[in-house]
Amino acid sequence: MVNKKAYHNFELVDKYEAGLELVGSEVKSLRTGNADLSGSYARIANDECWLVGANIAPYQQTNVSNHDPVRRRKLLLHRAEIRRITVKLEQRGFTLVPLRLYFNHRGLAKCELALARGKRQYDKRKSITERQQKRDVARDFKKYRGR
Repeated sequence: MVNKKAYHNFELVDKYEAGLELVGSEVKSLRTGNADLSGSYARIANDECWLVGANIAPYQQTNVSNHDPVRRRKLLLHRAEIRRITVKLEQRGFTLVPLRLYFNHRGLAKCELALARGKRQYDKRKSITERQQKRDVARDFKKYRGR
């Protein structure tokens, strides 16, 4: 599950990998790919990091004891990382944004976080034109590679 809007709306400065504290039905729902990170963010409160606004859909095969889809979820980071992030967040204009949810090679749920600064409208237009130019160049080179 990738937060594509984060790459468009923010300039990513620093990336961190955090574990997720989940309930069993949330893990099963994540494995089926039922999560949405758009509009979500991370917040540090009482020396703990929390994922707010992430929507993990209820697992369909679960009975009455299903989880709340938009509850706050604890992110597991080292204390030193939390301190480092807190110092950056106190500076003007920084936000902690989740980029993607995934399972690592050991099968543990992870969240990739980024310390980000909001982009201005003209920066967004600039990145769109650069991406379009790269596509055009790649398309032109593809014509000549086939010969």
